[in-house]
Amino acid sequence: MMKNSLLKHLPDRTSKPRTNGMTMVMDKGLSLRQAEDMISIGEDLVDFLKLGFGTSLLTPKVKEKIQLYRKANMEVYCGGTLFEAFFIRNDLDGYLRFVDSLGVECIEVSDGSMVIQHDEKCEIIRKLSANYRVLSEVGSKEEGILISPNKWIRMMQNELEAGSFKVIAEARESGTVGIYRPNGSAHVQLIKRILANVALEDILWEAPKKPQQVWFIKQFGANVNLGNIGPDDLIPLEALRQGLRGDTFFEYLPESMSEGKRQESDPDED
Repeated sequence: MMKNSLLKHLPDRTSKPRTNGMTMVMDKGLSLRQAEDMISIGEDLVDFLKLGFGTSLLTPKVKEKIQLYRKANMEVYCGGTLFEAFFIRNDLDGYLRFVDSLGVECIEVSDGSMVIQHDEKCEIIRKLSANYRVLSEVGSKEEGILISPNKWIRMMQNELEAGSFKVIAEARESGTVGIYRPNGSAHVQLIKRILANVALEDILWEAPKKPQQVWFIKQFGANVNLGNIGPDDLIPLEALRQGLRGDTFFEYLPESMSEGKRQESDPDED
């Protein structure tokens, strides 16, 4: 556990290597210098580093960058869209050769852009988990495609049983699909139904927007797993987790300190 000794009444934060309180950062094509800068502030905060969608095929010096991340004990993986791009071309072996050439030991198995029969997806997870740490993603990237709560639950349970280390709840980088409504607000009933059947620590919730991060922290505490975090949002997210931003300021304070101190709107003001 990490504990801040300068202030009282801050939450205990898990420390690396951790299984809950994880942060997954999305790298959409950072340069080596930008990656070094991010590592300098986030080495102890970032657990997973996702090379977003298909950027690992296009980013210059990607192998050198991966080496930097792995040296900082960040688990690197390529976005699930790249897996799907190889899979739809019937070239899973080619994908594995590419991943191995990068020195990556973690793989995301997803079906957010295309349809993969769920039994087949679980068989892929089962096969790959023998040699890689597998993250699997549940949910569609397309707006308007709704998945019933029972199906979310069944898919998450089956994929964990097949060998996924964590299941990722889809939101895209836009934060407007999957577990969120088109306006970015959480599908509260869906999330509650999921958590009645799947353990909180087994899920990595994509939460690219600040209000989404605030919602999850207020609901489930400082050590909820959150992903699709932008590099520039890494320290601000940690401030949210620890009650050091206005949005979560009162989350960990005793009632005696909070009473009468919360700001409220003045009814006489326009």
